[in-house]
Amino acid sequence: MGAGDDLFSELLSKSAAVSAAARGTLRSAFRLVYPPTCAGCARMTGGEAALCSDCWRDVTFIDRPFCEVLGIPFARDHGDGVVSAQAIADPPPFDRLRAAASHEGTARKLVHLLKYQDRTDLARLMALWMLRASDGTVDACDCIVPVPLHRHRFWRRRFNQSAELARHLAKAAGKPLLVDTLLRVKKTERQVGLSALARRDNVRGAFAIAPGREIGISGRRVVLVDDVYTTGATVGAASRALRKAGAVDVTVLTFAMAISGPI
Repeated sequence: MGAGDDLFSELLSKSAAVSAAARGTLRSAFRLVYPPTCAGCARMTGGEAALCSDCWRDVTFIDRPFCEVLGIPFARDHGDGVVSAQAIADPPPFDRLRAAASHEGTARKLVHLLKYQDRTDLARLMALWMLRASDGTVDACDCIVPVPLHRHRFWRRRFNQSAELARHLAKAAGKPLLVDTLLRVKKTERQVGLSALARRDNVRGAFAIAPGREIGISGRRVVLVDDVYTTGATVGAASRALRKAGAVDVTVLTFAMAISGPI
């Protein structure tokens, strides 16, 4: 899938009266100019929203067995419902974390392309991987909430990568998307390069529920969406704001997770 897909979708959205046959013809003509390419390396592929065989083999998907709370993969199967020592020693403010892939190789490249090179066309593919990795939590949730950007950063970047992932996830799952409910009220420094402690200090008190929007969170099962899980400082602070507003269950769902290896 390439940047041309967004252009094609825009063309169709502006031509709502176009018949199905005409749409098919338009798509075929469009593909002569913008053939489908690998989302990871831009090599031509046989279909849209796909990876070439080399990039596919380079993705380390996170599957069971893993910690039921933090989603960290285990080196061997310890049985159902097992929780890692890390989750026991330092319980997170959310109920569980699920991620689609390890933050390395092709998966890391997809995150970088989406976040820093405006490749919003990749968000749908990434969201579908996240839906598969959600372990049923998206199907069971009441709403989906993206981790927000501060308005100043949003103005500079022009889009929120987490909101793009959440938008496609909500559409694929048929779940309500609450974009303006959780706010980033504190202008934080970039988390990249900060220690775990500095990250926590950086985002402490950074999130709040928009006035009057608590009703959309109170008593609800929420899936909180972000692009990458590293130390958990950002989603932890966001989860605390959701808890304070009355969320009864919070699942953090990310595209990638930074892990050193199975435990």
